[in-house]
Amino acid sequence: MTDLQKRSLLKLAALSAVAAAALMGCGKKEEAAPAPAPAPAAAAPAKAEPLKVAFAYVGPVGDGGWTYAHDNGRKAVEKEFGDKVVTSFVEKVPESADAERVIRDMAGQGNQLIFGTTFGYMEPMLKVANDLKDVKFEHATGYKTAANMRTYDSRTYEGAYMAGVVAGKMSKTGTLGVVGSVPIPEVVRNINSFTLGAQSVNPAIKTKVVWVNEWFNPPKETEAATALINGGADVLFQNTDSSAVLQTAEKMGKRAFGWDSDMTAYGPKAHLASAVINWGPYYIKAVGDALQGKWAGGTSAWWGVKEGAIDLVSIAADVPDDTKKRIDEVKAGLKDGSFSIWKGPIMDNTGKELLAKDVVADDKFLGGLKTYVKGVEGKVPGN
Repeated sequence: MTDLQKRSLLKLAALSAVAAAALMGCGKKEEAAPAPAPAPAAAAPAKAEPLKVAFAYVGPVGDGGWTYAHDNGRKAVEKEFGDKVVTSFVEKVPESADAERVIRDMAGQGNQLIFGTTFGYMEPMLKVANDLKDVKFEHATGYKTAANMRTYDSRTYEGAYMAGVVAGKMSKTGTLGVVGSVPIPEVVRNINSFTLGAQSVNPAIKTKVVWVNEWFNPPKETEAATALINGGADVLFQNTDSSAVLQTAEKMGKRAFGWDSDMTAYGPKAHLASAVINWGPYYIKAVGDALQGKWAGGTSAWWGVKEGAIDLVSIAADVPDDTKKRIDEVKAGLKDGSFSIWKGPIMDNTGKELLAKDVVADDKFLGGLKTYVKGVEGKVPGN
């Protein structure tokens, strides 16, 4: 190939390259900027651990009374808070050194809120509370508190008074019988209030008391109820935890009341009404306080009809309408504060004045009752 031919070919290649570049420049479109990479999804917040709540019961959950009512309150907490809480319980915990062991074990299992549901747990719970400052403790019916321990109670005497109104109307002999558990002010207050309620209908009412010195002992309760009936009582009341008193009345053809829970089914013919405790409202509030960081120790709560904690339910069909109306009036008065059960003049059974005319008892007075009112026979044991 001659030099002229080589130069011609090089020139032709150069022109072809220029033309190709021009064509590419004319036909090229502006490309969109690449989309930014998606931001990583935010990590889901860690789910809070449920609050572990434990209950120490003095009796079996199937007692139909005191412990059964507390366990209904525990179930109300589960229903209210769902998976925000985990609850557990130990039943039949004696009011002894065993109580401290059980309560301490509950804390060791990670429970952050512990309820002790009987008076006899006060000292053991206080001891554990002083050792374990990061655990919250609630003691039922006691009076000692700490920075991480508070007390709660229900005004059971309000239910006792309303039962007394019914008893005073329905008694044919004018003699009532009460099976007492342990002679502490709480129980003395209930016996007295029951009698005051009955005397508001029939001032001549007399009340006999037999003490069993235990909260839950069906055989002893049965024996005491039998003795009261044999002694002339035709309507029985109790401050014990089983249904034995009502069942005894059923067998012996007398009338009686349920206590702490609705006991109608245990003696439908004998049953006049049941003075019940609803622990649910307080337990829900206490657990809610703990969940929201509002729980504070060193305080005491005493709830009654006003707060929905006490009621008289399942009143028998043969109780007269005027008596049922009176019960409704008492409930309404307790709710709005217009009615006071403990308003003078009230005398004890020795003739000594307990409350002067028109004086209304305060909670300090009610918490320290150690004597019977007029109409209750005998003396309070140990007084």
